Amino acid sequence: MNARRLLCVAGLGVILLSGNSCMLDAQTRAEGTFDRMLVVNGPVDLDIRTGSGTIQIRTGASDSIHVIGHVRAGMSWFVEGSAEDRVKQIVAAPPIEQSGASVRIGRTTDEVLFRNISISYDVTVPVDTRLRSRSGSGAQTIGSLRGPVDAGAGSGSIRIGQVGGDVQASIGSGDIELERADGSFNASAGSGWVTAKAVGGAVKARAGSGHIDVTQTGQADVEVMTGSGSIAVTGARGGLDARAGSGDIAIDGQPAQNWNLKAGSGDITMRLTENAAFDLDARTGSGVVETSHPLTATGVVSRSRLQGTVRGGGPKLNVATASGSIRIR
Repeated sequence: MNARRLLCVAGLGVILLSGNSCMLDAQTRAEGTFDRMLVVNGPVDLDIRTGSGTIQIRTGASDSIHVIGHVRAGMSWFVEGSAEDRVKQIVAAPPIEQSGASVRIGRTTDEVLFRNISISYDVTVPVDTRLRSRSGSGAQTIGSLRGPVDAGAGSGSIRIGQVGGDVQASIGSGDIELERADGSFNASAGSGWVTAKAVGGAVKARAGSGHIDVTQTGQADVEVMTGSGSIAVTGARGGLDARAGSGDIAIDGQPAQNWNLKAGSGDITMRLTENAAFDLDARTGSGVVETSHPLTATGVVSRSRLQGTVRGGGPKLNVATASGSIRIR
């Protein structure tokens, strides 16, 4: 047999090689870019998605949307047509739909054409935009918008700037970071950190494994839960429910409603305002419970449990850790 011909086995087929590469156009890689400008009038409703690729949302002029798409075709054994031809076809007719101020980017019905295709989007929108974004794998970076914003990803990261409304974000694997939300913040991460630097409304954050760090600027309820990782909440002034499977809990604020804090294994630290008034029931399986606030005993007072009222009582603070110490400053 000619030494320049080798057998290349892939899946169900046996394909002849010449030199060191398979002589099949369908297996080659190709790239292309499309650039589109859309004219809009009034608040924009944008829905953008990609199976594989990044999403970048910037703010710009109030009367237009600028869409740049970077298309990449990977190797595929079972797709008709070359990678280069498929990229050219997508670049010529990119997946962009517009109906007035409603814009849809990335919706596809031709599964064969878009198989093993990655599209990364760089989109400039008016600040007055309502956004829904989805990516299978790839980072999302979202600038300052009036919102609301609803972002989701299978894996990657989600970074969101300053939003004038509510923010919802979810990711399977990766971090979520929010600069500011004037409304509520609802976030979930399978594995990764959840960080929100300033939230004006209610907070609900969950992490399978990862830290949660939230600063609240308004008075609203906070619900945070993590399987493994620490929790830090600053500025808590509404109702609070914080639960950590393994990790520490640190709370800074003033209880205006009931607080429930539970840790499987880890310390719980609360820094409260000097005039805070509350009812306390704090207990630990192994560790100590201590407070610098004036406590009037109403029940058990021991090394591992404190029951009483502070400054005449008020909202109930129910605090418990299986192994760890509780400190109330």
